[in-house]
Amino acid sequence: MLQIDIPSRGVLNCKDLVLDYNGTLAVDGSLLPGVRERLKLLAQQIRVHVITADTFGSVAREVAEIPCQLAIIPAAEQAAAKYRYAQDLGLETVVAIGNGRNDQQLLQGAALGIAIMQAEGVASGAIQSADLLIADILAALELLLKPQRLIATLRN
Repeated sequence: MLQIDIPSRGVLNCKDLVLDYNGTLAVDGSLLPGVRERLKLLAQQIRVHVITADTFGSVAREVAEIPCQLAIIPAAEQAAAKYRYAQDLGLETVVAIGNGRNDQQLLQGAALGIAIMQAEGVASGAIQSADLLIADILAALELLLKPQRLIATLRN
């Protein structure tokens, strides 16, 4: 478990990291450089979950070396499916990272929601639903690997 004590917000007890795949971890179905290594490090502290409709049919191969739970969801009603998945884990212990409109509910419901803006952009609803906006996935994962950076941003 990853514990992050944020002054005036309290302690976040993060057990699960739920990640969107395309647009967040990957572009055109392929993991972005550096993601695999960082997720392997994070998996030593927190359970990693990758949730996707697998548009390109490549996710299982791409995450094979990463200790993670892979959830393939139907292309229809993705927003509700992603939210239910995190809800089943326990929203109060979930960190969620995404960029799409279909990540909005997930980001808002999670104990910590991080929106990222990369090559595919970020939906305005995702930005409004998240606790913070980060420039790219590597920076977002680094926040969890080095929580002092996260504390500096979220403290009051």
